[in-house]
Amino acid sequence: MTTTGAEARADHDLPFEAAQGQAEVAKPDASLKLVDYQPKSMLHVPVTLVEKAAFPVIDMHTHLAVRNPQANARQSRRAMPPADLLKVMDARNIRTMVNLTGGQGERLASAIAGLDRAHPGRFLTFTEPTWTEAQRPDYPKWQADQLAAAKAAGAMGVKVLKTLGLFLRDKDAAGKDGALVKVDDPRFDPMWEAAGALGLPVGIHVGDPEAFFLPTDRYNERYEELANHPDWSFHGKDFPSFKAVLEARDRVFARHPKTTFVALHVGHWAENLPAVGEMLDRFPNVHIEIGARIGELGRQPRQSRKFFDKYQDRIMFGTDAVPNGTETPQQIFGMDLYQIYYRFLQTEDEYFDYAPAPVPPQGRWQIYGLGLPEPILKKVYLDNALRALPTHPAP
Repeated sequence: MTTTGAEARADHDLPFEAAQGQAEVAKPDASLKLVDYQPKSMLHVPVTLVEKAAFPVIDMHTHLAVRNPQANARQSRRAMPPADLLKVMDARNIRTMVNLTGGQGERLASAIAGLDRAHPGRFLTFTEPTWTEAQRPDYPKWQADQLAAAKAAGAMGVKVLKTLGLFLRDKDAAGKDGALVKVDDPRFDPMWEAAGALGLPVGIHVGDPEAFFLPTDRYNERYEELANHPDWSFHGKDFPSFKAVLEARDRVFARHPKTTFVALHVGHWAENLPAVGEMLDRFPNVHIEIGARIGELGRQPRQSRKFFDKYQDRIMFGTDAVPNGTETPQQIFGMDLYQIYYRFLQTEDEYFDYAPAPVPPQGRWQIYGLGLPEPILKKVYLDNALRALPTHPAP
């Protein structure tokens, strides 16, 4: 008579009575929803609390709103008094926070007055292109001139959101939305050139995680994140492919070698460090920063450590920090956020949270520390950003 594998295991591995009663054991409750699942690690491993960075820090990627009539409701909600920002900065050895989304015109002037000029050297504000004017006939020259005016007002760089390539659309004669504007649209060439001529670095973010361009299904490792934020998905419709977005961006890098670009979020492809390395090798005018991507870097610690070793002169510290709010726990400005980043960079701790949240917000995994040596830490925390930024007052 042939026995099944289960029967064989019962006969050989269990006492007869246990084998006989096995069928009566109740099945575990499988009704727990994934959203309610918050497992606690059973690993007994060292926990290192890093209260201050080993060197003064320039956070190259933050979004600091100021209360002013031009701010929208979301920006006003995220506004934090500079005194509260400075308490965290002083406690965590943050020399300077770079406020990337300073806007234009009166909003830019208000941000510079309330942050940069009120606290010299502690805050630096970037301007943003005026996308709503992109179809005016004189836009190429007009936008280039706007950058010059922004620098005269005190702007320290230019921030390009993924509005370009994924949201900005040309309009027809009736004002209806048409095709998406491509990242390498030639009407922006004078703007890129002006940034280079003015010495303004361009922080550019035109592509999101690769998984955001795939179906939100059971195979997508960012399923929970996309289910919570369905508007973050760029799959289907008339969105370009992830590859097409990066290829268009690279054509911009190639056409403007005298402009300094900072490809935010580890060059938009922290999941593929070999590809990011190839991009850095091709374009010496491009740097990267690590904001909101230690969740990716920390789950591939050996490859990440080699990457930091090789490109130690091209990597900047950033967090994508946003005061207040709860929709992106991995970006909420505060003591906990910086402690996690420092732990990742400075220690060899194993299997810890990449965000101050009960559930990992970007994917259900933990990260490992890189334990970078001090010479690399100093470059990442401070020196690389100093080389790219215009001269500004020391704090």
